[in-house]
Amino acid sequence: MNILLIEDNRIISKGIVYALEQNGCSVTLCESFSSALCTAPFDFDLIIIDITLPDGNGFELFDEIHRLSDSPIIFLTAIDDEDSVVKAFDLGADDYITKPFSMRELLARIRRLTSKNSAKSSLVTTGDISVDLESREVYKNGARVELTALEYKIFSILVRNCGKTVTREIILEKIWDIAGNYVNDNTLTVYIKRIRQKLGTDKIKTVKGVGYRLEEE
Repeated sequence: MNILLIEDNRIISKGIVYALEQNGCSVTLCESFSSALCTAPFDFDLIIIDITLPDGNGFELFDEIHRLSDSPIIFLTAIDDEDSVVKAFDLGADDYITKPFSMRELLARIRRLTSKNSAKSSLVTTGDISVDLESREVYKNGARVELTALEYKIFSILVRNCGKTVTREIILEKIWDIAGNYVNDNTLTVYIKRIRQKLGTDKIKTVKGVGYRLEEE
């Protein structure tokens, strides 16, 4: 399991990283708001955020990450007032843990979230196209279709929002880091065309002036 930990207290982060790695996890540590923004959030299975960061607010960071990632997110913070807890869950947080905390409790809550997440099928099928979101493989009539990393990312965004229109702006935001360079509207149009050709499908619809929608079967 790949975990993104955003925590500026090095004593706390050191203990968390050690405990998670001892339990077979891979941990990426960010100690600030800005460094977290430079990390591609969709690469992680779970994200842990401290609310009080040296250069920003954890709630604002949550908003930025939540727009780009479907990963479960836990707030881990010394702020224990009711308003903050309610705000966290209203934003869409999956859990809220206050400091000081028990490492066993943190690990138990992580196991609960990840087991709940893994219980959901990773295979999404629409018509003759199937996508395994865990292995990141795409199939057409049972035959594997080779997509580049960026093509897969674009298509997986549409798959996760099957039946819904995804704006061009949201897609461009989500593929920014993986692209390694600027992807503009025209380039996105080219990638969509390539994906359609590789999959041999017309199920990816263009919503004029808005974005794209993958039609449900």
